[in-house]
Amino acid sequence: MADSRSIGRLLVGGLALAAAGWVLKDIPAELGGKAGGERLERMRRSPRFRDGVFHNSTPSVSVPSPQSAREIAWHMLNNREERRPAAPIPVVTSPSGGPSPAGLSVIWYGHATALLEIEGRRVLVDPIWSRRASPSQLVGPRRLHPVPGPLAGLPPLDAIVISHDHYDHLDRATVRRLTALQTAPFLVPLGIGAHLERWGVPASRIIELDWDEEATVAGLRFVATAARHFSGRTFDRNVTLWGSWVIAAGEKKVFYAGDSGYFDGYAGIGAAHGPFDLTLMPIGAYNAAWPDIHMDPEEAVNAHLDLGGRLLLPVHWATFALSTHPWAEPVDRLWREAKARDVRIVVPRPGERVDTADVPMLESWWETLPGDETSLPLRQAPAAIPASPPLGSDPRL
Repeated sequence: MADSRSIGRLLVGGLALAAAGWVLKDIPAELGGKAGGERLERMRRSPRFRDGVFHNSTPSVSVPSPQSAREIAWHMLNNREERRPAAPIPVVTSPSGGPSPAGLSVIWYGHATALLEIEGRRVLVDPIWSRRASPSQLVGPRRLHPVPGPLAGLPPLDAIVISHDHYDHLDRATVRRLTALQTAPFLVPLGIGAHLERWGVPASRIIELDWDEEATVAGLRFVATAARHFSGRTFDRNVTLWGSWVIAAGEKKVFYAGDSGYFDGYAGIGAAHGPFDLTLMPIGAYNAAWPDIHMDPEEAVNAHLDLGGRLLLPVHWATFALSTHPWAEPVDRLWREAKARDVRIVVPRPGERVDTADVPMLESWWETLPGDETSLPLRQAPAAIPASPPLGSDPRL
């Protein structure tokens, strides 16, 4: 009997170890690569690199105090309901229209992922198709809505742009699939090429830039510009660079902010590279505990104006619950601020194409979800959209 119990414990223990091994097997690869050789030497030559890490041009604090961390943890455990929509977020699975050979349009896929269609070329920014923004697909922030379409359904891309290496902006599974499905190069800040090479991206498809460096791809001009943020896929922070991007064609210009706190560098970017027909500005995951590294909606409007932006499309909201604020609060605050300051904004549903030459009337679709009514008036009833499959019901990679 004792022998049977011992054998049973061994079997259970063995199964538990096997399960843990299966869960953890991909995590070393998820953490990415480490720069060496000429890549590391180039990083060391950067004006932003000293003492083994990159630094913001404006000093910043990225770690909340212990007391703030405890308060944040308490809020995230106790306000789960308001940090998530009460009903499914409407997703457009078949965007209408198409890119203009001389125009500028954009499809927001959720969070910071967007497909820019600029004068006949296509640029994908910060793509993440995974279910979770995490090194493990069993734990970590989970999507609040499905991806509007599979990666295999994307048209041929001319470039893929990455702002920094956090899991909600640089996703290993998505990178690996894009490497297999597409031939476009990846444009990344310094050091991130080490991650890509570990994940199988050929060196010939990696373009690494420091701030104020530029490259031309498919007739488009890409300039790596400053941001006020940080980087890291482990506890080692800032060993790769972060940044924003200027994407310019013959007549059209786009600014993608990536992740950033507000800083005076936006005025300099606007003076050097603006004005911009479109800015993609982060408005979510703000908190008083980390004011230096994420903008709130009002600061996003300030940055847009500093840049000389003509149309603002908010990103970094509605897809992953990464802070304590209610899920739709960022866009409500943005709408109020934009109206007060006469700033043009557009808030598409995930998967909806917006042509900057024919911007639709603002539809407050987020207010139509049951249980998510706010004090703002309803601007316009949302149009009918194709039904979306339940989250996780089909493979999106």
